Amino acid sequence: MIMNLTTQIIWLLILGLPIACVAWTVTHEEIFAEPRDYCKRCSKECNNIIKRKFFYLFTCEYCFSFYVTALFLIITKFHLLFDDWRGYLIAEFALVWVANFYMSFFLFIRSHIKKEKLANQVVEESLNNNS
Repeated sequence: MIMNLTTQIIWLLILGLPIACVAWTVTHEEIFAEPRDYCKRCSKECNNIIKRKFFYLFTCEYCFSFYVTALFLIITKFHLLFDDWRGYLIAEFALVWVANFYMSFFLFIRSHIKKEKLANQVVEESLNNNS
């Protein structure tokens, strides 16, 4: 599938979204808490360094996003700039960067919302105590 540069950039920006979603969900959300806790424990307690690194990748959104991206590249056959293996390699790193940008932005927004919520609770409690 040959795409012009504009189409490739649009694909890059759109493919980064599901990659970020999957990587974030597995490494942060409650639905995967038990397997993630197991992986955290194994990443610290396993005697074999290869096992420790394997289990660690399920606890780090940056690390995990490389594997999610590879899976999406296999599924979509997306490549960037070149039509051969170089295009897949460039796409891998570009997609990981875009996905991690999205995850960082999501974390920033989420933290800001929590901070505002907490500030509102403090103001509410202060008003209730003064009444």
